[in-house]
Amino acid sequence: MNQQVSHIPSGYKTSPLGPIPEDWEVKRLGEVCAFLRTNTLSRNQLNDTDGKVRNIHYGDVLVKYPSIIDARKQSIPFVNKEDYKESMNDFIEDGDIVLADTAEDETVGKACEITNVGSEKILSGLHTMLVRPQKGLFSPWFLGYQVNSVSYRKQLNALVQGIKVCSLGKQAIANTYFAVPPLPEQRRIVSVLSLWDTAIEKQTALIEKLTLRKRGLMQQLLTGKKRLKGYSGEWKRIKLGDIAERITRKNEEDNQNVVTISAQRGFVVQTDFFNKSVASETLDNYFLVHKDEFCYNKSYSNGYPMGAIKRLKTFDKAVVTTLYICFALKSETATSIDFFEQYCESGILNKELVKVANEGGRAHGLLNVTPFDFFNMHMSIPSINEQNAIASVLVNADKEIDTQKQKLAAMQAQKKGLMQVLLTGERRIL
Repeated sequence: MNQQVSHIPSGYKTSPLGPIPEDWEVKRLGEVCAFLRTNTLSRNQLNDTDGKVRNIHYGDVLVKYPSIIDARKQSIPFVNKEDYKESMNDFIEDGDIVLADTAEDETVGKACEITNVGSEKILSGLHTMLVRPQKGLFSPWFLGYQVNSVSYRKQLNALVQGIKVCSLGKQAIANTYFAVPPLPEQRRIVSVLSLWDTAIEKQTALIEKLTLRKRGLMQQLLTGKKRLKGYSGEWKRIKLGDIAERITRKNEEDNQNVVTISAQRGFVVQTDFFNKSVASETLDNYFLVHKDEFCYNKSYSNGYPMGAIKRLKTFDKAVVTTLYICFALKSETATSIDFFEQYCESGILNKELVKVANEGGRAHGLLNVTPFDFFNMHMSIPSINEQNAIASVLVNADKEIDTQKQKLAAMQAQKKGLMQVLLTGERRIL
């Protein structure tokens, strides 16, 4: 113990979190916060246009919202009038924390502090925890930053349960703890971090602008509504099965690179999630997919695609569940793989998928696309030269977006590092 004390800098003291400044405290979340009721409204019970009550969905917390949600600026969906119940009355107040307690990956536990609620009625929805701190303990926004800090996230990662779906329990969350400086220093920390948030917000807006521009190009170029200079003539109407063949290759190579498909992130390695993996004895029933082959998650919910068609690019080989429809483009057909990938990303093919979707065997209105219907879908394609030209334009647009995303990632990493030193007291703002 004396040896540990000798390494503590002057002005610091020991704590469960390591050395912290002498005038800081360590608080357990369950001691300074109350847990309020949330609801189980699905995405289908929300809309973006009309309603009296808004609802924060866990999916938006995971992929859309920043650490601080400004209710005046952020787009928070409405609850459909027919789905709202008077019993849903634990409305969010300024300073409340909404935490996503379920995810398919390491983002589980991501949280947001809500500010500028005003007269809005906002609920905390499906797979979330609504946490209300005691009044006067925290400067606005401080707790929102603290519960997304590296040191706090490490605590959460150790508490995660599940493999395919990761979750956190309320009692486990209540027993987490964090460092709390005096209010004046909290305000100074928030002032610095909010400057970074402003810069990140502007960079995010630029990426969204470029993404919207690219989507517009996709809808024009991939449907033939707009033709590139030098190209004319009718496009050929084909079936998907004319250019693609199904892959049902069994996993006989003992490949452990198990992946799932995320609409936002593409192929995601399951063993990346907290070093948990699928049991090897189950992998004999999985399909083995090679680089530049495609996979489609064929489940639908009320006509809205739950999955995506993705091209395997990151790995030479991967293992996927047999629930996916896997396929490769036929080598003898004149089809650009880049053109086809862009076609899938555009959502144009999804419209055809909705048309052929049949009622599946699952509950809750899930729909299912059979391999027969999948390969009998129709699409229109131009000559191989025009395919390559279109793909070149869209791939260059992707490169521009990727460049800006790299800049954003660098800014986020810098902010993350700053949070680590400021929110643990390693660096002081006095």
